[in-house]
Amino acid sequence: MTIKDIELENISRYRGELMGAAMLFIMLFHVGLPQSDSFFGLRRMGNIGVDMFLFLSGIGLWFAWLKRPEVKHFFARRYLRVYPAWLIAASLYYIPRFHGGDFAAWLDLFGDIILNWDFWLNDELTFWYIPATMLLYCFAPAYMELIRRHPVYRWLPVVMILWCILVQYVTPIHQAVGHIEIFWSRIPIFFIGINMGEMVRRKRRIDGTGIWMVVIMFVMTLLACIFLEQNRHGRFPLYVERMLYIPLTITTILLLNRVFRRTPKWFNRTFKFVGALSLECYLIHIHFVLAYLPTAWNYWLTFIVCLVVTLPLAFALNKTATFISKQIEQRP
Repeated sequence: MTIKDIELENISRYRGELMGAAMLFIMLFHVGLPQSDSFFGLRRMGNIGVDMFLFLSGIGLWFAWLKRPEVKHFFARRYLRVYPAWLIAASLYYIPRFHGGDFAAWLDLFGDIILNWDFWLNDELTFWYIPATMLLYCFAPAYMELIRRHPVYRWLPVVMILWCILVQYVTPIHQAVGHIEIFWSRIPIFFIGINMGEMVRRKRRIDGTGIWMVVIMFVMTLLACIFLEQNRHGRFPLYVERMLYIPLTITTILLLNRVFRRTPKWFNRTFKFVGALSLECYLIHIHFVLAYLPTAWNYWLTFIVCLVVTLPLAFALNKTATFISKQIEQRP
């Protein structure tokens, strides 16, 4: 029996479905569950949804850059997609919690709304993924132009992994920037995504027998992460697990492509719908939905209700943000 080749083009073909799966993983991760529960370790694996987003975003940026390598256009498209939704959600979250104060308090409020600066200063994790992504966008054009002209620099993600080790163990560096480890340890997968963009664009294939290597890497990293979370949660540096997330993320995406290639159209459309609203779902589901659900509910009921309530709110936020973006674009 001939095993069908691994078509890297499918990463682009099923990008919407993959983004939807990533969003569902993140929701499953955010629903609370005690460590004593046997599902705790697997539920923690939903955390790779963030890495999936970053990896797919990197690939998408490479496509966009080659199509129109203009910095001004690049930033306009990226930030008009993200910033209006972010500004609305951040305002709705921070303003009701503000009770006045001196100049420093007002400055802190505007800093949180504009760029969530308490994340950068104090590792305050409200919406952290969005400002982190917007910062990565700042460096993406320079990196993409660098590797386009000098392909040897595609190895820079290895340097980024080394940086994560330095952040964890070199004391002066750890004291200065170790509080945002959650950001540093996600940088490599973003730029690996950019690196892989050209292979996806050129529709490269991997010999079908390579699927067994993919399965081995997936199983090894998944089981290792589940064990660490189930048995040693809170007792090991998180960057170690997030380095395991790199092969786990890529192999998860390759295996999901095999799934989406076989599933019914209605199934794929459902995931694609969630994927189209993934930004808005991320901004809404934790602080505007999940925080208000009864803690007495069981895990799966909480997840389902969170999803059902989040989707229409995310749709409304998407339409509002899109309207604002179009108005800005139409201004002379």
